[in-house]
Amino acid sequence: MANGSRQAAWEFFGAELKRRREDAGITQVELGTRVFVSGGYIGQFEQAIRKPQLDVAQRIDETLQTGGIFERLWKKLIKDQPYEEYFAQVVELERLATEFHEFAPTVLPGLLQTSEYARALFLASNPFATDEYIEELVRGRMDRTRLLKGAARPLYWAVLHETTLRIPVGGPAVMAGELDHIASLTRRREVVVQVLPFAAGPHPRMGKMMKLMSFEDTPPTVYTEGVLSGSLLDEPAVVRRAWASYDHIRAVALSPEASLALIESAAEDFRRCASTT
Repeated sequence: MANGSRQAAWEFFGAELKRRREDAGITQVELGTRVFVSGGYIGQFEQAIRKPQLDVAQRIDETLQTGGIFERLWKKLIKDQPYEEYFAQVVELERLATEFHEFAPTVLPGLLQTSEYARALFLASNPFATDEYIEELVRGRMDRTRLLKGAARPLYWAVLHETTLRIPVGGPAVMAGELDHIASLTRRREVVVQVLPFAAGPHPRMGKMMKLMSFEDTPPTVYTEGVLSGSLLDEPAVVRRAWASYDHIRAVALSPEASLALIESAAEDFRRCASTT
């Protein structure tokens, strides 16, 4: 399903939600209270600005007694996404975020990836996939990177563990290009990047990625990922703990200036390696 068609389908979801809610004589605030979200969230669902999670869609069905229509619509729309089901909601939230703060322990964040780097990752995860499938995945990832382009781009700050700079994803030439890309974004002051060096030793998020997202008029969220699974969390106490661990990591990382020098040095190392192979 193309992006325009998918958005139109979500708009239908929202219009149908509004119609069913009004037919039941329930306000946005009342429905929100019954399904454990704010009334503002219900309004954003109805305007197709924000997409509900599956459990919220299921509770809406129960509250409005709709026979499971919103659960079925949700599953159909998520299935048509070029992303894993557990990540599709994150992609929707990325489009609304005003700030991103990421920690990457082993793999460079998707929003910073080049198509060559992304392709190498997808091939490693899908060794028997067709070229068409791999290219669909790459296009989906590159679509996400457009968030960091233009005057209205969100604030983006990433802490990369030095491991991410040293694993030769796609080979030396691909890594040199990837690190050059990050250095270029940094030099243009489109992103802020810090590197957590090996010398920093243990830290609060050992081996665990973390994406913190802030929004203009809704509470912040944190996303973490495991093996074929992801958790999108917005409980305030949990988000505060995540921010505290991120601040700890950022405090012991190299400065942005020293980080840029290390990224450029690593790129040059890969470039030399590529020229001798």
